[in-house]
Amino acid sequence: MHRLRVRFCRRSELKFISHLDIMRLWSRAFQRADIALAYSKGFNPQPRLSLAAPLAIGVTSEAELMDVFLSQWVSPHFLATAVNQQLPAGIEIVQVYLVALTQPSLQSLVRQAEYRVELASEKSDRELQSALDSLLSLEHLPWQHQRDTGVRSYDLRALISDLRLIGLEDSVVTIGMRLRCDSSGSGRPEQVAKALGFGQRPGSIHRTRLILKTG
Repeated sequence: MHRLRVRFCRRSELKFISHLDIMRLWSRAFQRADIALAYSKGFNPQPRLSLAAPLAIGVTSEAELMDVFLSQWVSPHFLATAVNQQLPAGIEIVQVYLVALTQPSLQSLVRQAEYRVELASEKSDRELQSALDSLLSLEHLPWQHQRDTGVRSYDLRALISDLRLIGLEDSVVTIGMRLRCDSSGSGRPEQVAKALGFGQRPGSIHRTRLILKTG
C-alpha cells in the first residue's frame, strides 16, 4: 500500500457542496481515472481517503489537504494529471507528494488554519486596527454558539492565534485570521467577525493555509 498527500483548491462553484458529497466526488474521480485506491476492511469497505479538516459550507480554499491510500503505485505527477481530467469546474489538484505510511493520521497533525475574510465596513483603517488590537489584547472571550444539539459555551479568544488587517477598499475590509483547528476546538471566521463588531456575515471566507504539526 502507498500513501500520497494531495493539496487541492476548492473555488466558488463548489462552495455549497457538503463534505459527504465532496468525498463522493473524489471517489468517482479516482475511479474514472483508473486509480487503484486501497479500501477499508469490514462489512462495508470504503475507499481510504482522508481530509485534513473538512471545509465549512460556503467557504472556498486554496489549501485543502487529503491523504490518498493506493493499492497500486502511481507517481504523484500521474495521479494529479489523471484525476484533474475527471474533476468538475471548481476543484483542482495543485500538488501531490509521497507520505510515509508510518506517519500519524492527517487529521491528528492539523494545528491551525489561516483565512482571508472580506466584510462590509464603513470604518477607517485606524478604527479597524483598533478593533483587532482590542480583541487580541483580551485574555478570555466567553462565547456561546447555538448548535443542533444545544448551546455550546467556550472561550473564543483561545481559538484565535492572530488577526491582521490586509486592506480596505470600496467599503470592503479584508482581514487575515489564523485560528486554531485541532481536536480540542476550531475557530470559525464568522464568529470572530461578530466578536469584532461586524453585524453582517462575511461576504467571503477563503482558507489560505492549513498548518500541520512539525517534527
